[in-house]
Order: sequence, then structure tokens, then C-alpha cells
Amino acid sequence: MMPTTKNIHLKILFSMLLLWASFSCDQKKTEKKALSKNPNEITFMSLSNIGGDTGIYRIIKVTKDSITAEKGITSQQAHREWGAAMSSDTWKQLTASINVKDLDHIKSSPSQQPVDGIDETFQIRTPKKSHIYVNSYVDTLHYKQFQQLKEQLDKILPKEYQ
Repeated sequence: MMPTTKNIHLKILFSMLLLWASFSCDQKKTEKKALSKNPNEITFMSLSNIGGDTGIYRIIKVTKDSITAEKGITSQQAHREWGAAMSSDTWKQLTASINVKDLDHIKSSPSQQPVDGIDETFQIRTPKKSHIYVNSYVDTLHYKQFQQLKEQLDKILPKEYQ
């Protein structure tokens, strides 16, 4: 039997690796498409919730032409995936809630995973830069746009991924 601290460290490590993998998988594909575009145009968005004592995760990735979601519980080795095409109107609606000029001013907060908390992470990519925010809900001035994005995603996603 492993000591509790060793389990926590393994959960944190696994969660960080899962988060890194989810961000890096789409990066090269998105970068190639984005080379000739407006430097302030959003090319990719993601929202993830990862952590907790059972290792829960939910990762949503959105591009101009598709949306994917996956969720699971690592301690139970449970995993589900869903994907769909993205209409241009829906993409415009999702990206309209994000003000690209504000992205450099949004503040992240410390990870909650070391205390069995769940981290909420947003990633917004433009051809110019990739912006990553962890637990930015404490930035009440700028978080409203992320809250709107979450609400719009919930309208698109099947109930079991909300």
C-alpha cells in the first residue's frame, strides 16, 4: 500500500501530463493553419477541469471546424469521448465572447491540485500567441468572458459533458 503523499504526487504528475498532452496534441496542426491569418484571430480554445482525489478530468477542445470533449476518472479507469463538427456561426458566437486584447492582462491563480482541488484551465490560441490560464476565476475583472464561453459551451455539449 502506498502512502497518501505518494498517491497525491502521482495524481498531480498524471494530471499535469494529461493537461500537457491535451495542449500539445493540437498545437502543430493549429499552427500550420494559422500562419497566414490575422494575428489576433482565435484559432483554438480549450477548457479543462482536472484534479480531485479521484483524478477526475474533463477536457473540451474547440477549433473553427470541430469540437471534442472527453471526461473520465483516472482512479476508476473510466474514459468517454465525444466530437462534432462546428458550424461557422457557432464558432463566431463562441469567439465573440473573448476579447483578444484583454488576454495579456488576465491573471491565473495557484493550482488547487496539491490539496485535492480541481484546476480550471483555459487555453486560447491566436497565430501570434498561446494564452493559458489556471484558475483565473479569481480575476473578477476579466473572468466574465470565460464564464460566457463556459455557458455557451454548455449549450453545445451533450448533457453528460457539461
